[in-house]
Order: sequence, then C-alpha cells, then structure tokens
Amino acid sequence: MPALTQFTYLSLMGSSQDQVKTVYVALLRGINVGNAKRVAMAELRALMEELGYKKARTLLNSGNVVFSAPAVEPREAALRIEKALEAKLGVSARVTVICADELAEVVSGNPLKKVAENPSRLLVGILRDPADRQMLAEIASKNWGKEKIALGAARLGAKGTGGAIRAVYMWMPQGVIESKLNAAVSKALGEGITSRNWSTMLKLNEMTEE
Repeated sequence: MPALTQFTYLSLMGSSQDQVKTVYVALLRGINVGNAKRVAMAELRALMEELGYKKARTLLNSGNVVFSAPAVEPREAALRIEKALEAKLGVSARVTVICADELAEVVSGNPLKKVAENPSRLLVGILRDPADRQMLAEIASKNWGKEKIALGAARLGAKGTGGAIRAVYMWMPQGVIESKLNAAVSKALGEGITSRNWSTMLKLNEMTEE
C-alpha cells in the first residue's frame, strides 16, 4: 500500500472532522420582543459563523439557530454565544443550547400531544440546568384545571443523550398571557428556562435533520 502524501493525509483528516460534527440548536431568550433586545437574524447567523460554528440557520425572528460543530458541551457553547452577543451586538440575553438528538427525544417524548389541540398554545420549555427540574416538582403536582404541565422523562435517551430530562411541557388553552401555570413556572425559574411553542419545536427538529 503506497504511503499517504501530506495532501492526502490532510484531506482525510478534514473529512474525518466533518463526519464527527454534531448538530445543535441554540435558543435565545427574550429577544425581539417589543423594542428591547433587537437582533437581526442575519447578524445572529454571522455571529455564529465568527464563533466557528458552521451551517448556521435561523427560524423565525425569536432567536432560534440550528448549527453544526465538533462535539461541544452545550452549556459552554451557550456561554460563548451569550458573551459574543453582548460584546459584538450589545445585547444581553440568556442562551440555551440543546443537541439534535436531545431535541428529537423531547419531540418524541411529548406526553401532552393528545391533550393539546392548538400547537401555538402548547409550550415546551428547555431548562438551562437540568438540576432545576426539582424546582418544578411541586408545580407539576398541582391541579391546574384545564391547563396541564408535564416534565420530560428522566431517563437516558435512545441515542445516549439525557433524553427529555430538561424538557417541560405546558398546555395553556387560554394562551400564555392569561396562564397562571406559565406565571408560576416563570416565577420559579426566571431566566433558567426558555420556551417555544410546539410548532416551532417541530420545525427546529426537522431542520436538524436536513
């Protein structure tokens, strides 16, 4: 077998690095609401590329970014993005990062699919820190009438991820603004949770598979 030339070796190394890239989703909290914390999605995509993240794609105007990177710790990636947002764009916003496999578990493990009739009023919150899950135990044990809350399954995901352990599913048939459940969750966790409606989560999951 002939020896590998330096060019061939580097080409193979590049191909190997491409293969091990993982797809992630970054969820920015509280941007583009009213006149506060305005971030253009084109600027957000450019920022992600500057940080070395590849194939950055955004969904809607609420700060949802699908991107690729070599295996990273989601919390570390979130902190990098937060710092860059403030340094480059002058915007302070919490960021939560979730890998594609974990998002797939969150979507497939939704326990409220049969209850929720309107996907825009079914919210899925992603905890910034899975340890905060215990702060929702009391809330989840209460009867909220027509509103429903369910915590994601605390088990190992099918692909070795944390499954849906960081997920909180909330059905608010009267809408978010009128929801006592949403108020209770927000009071308990503050910026420790970032939520999107079911339609957005489904679309983000689709984008990670493209």
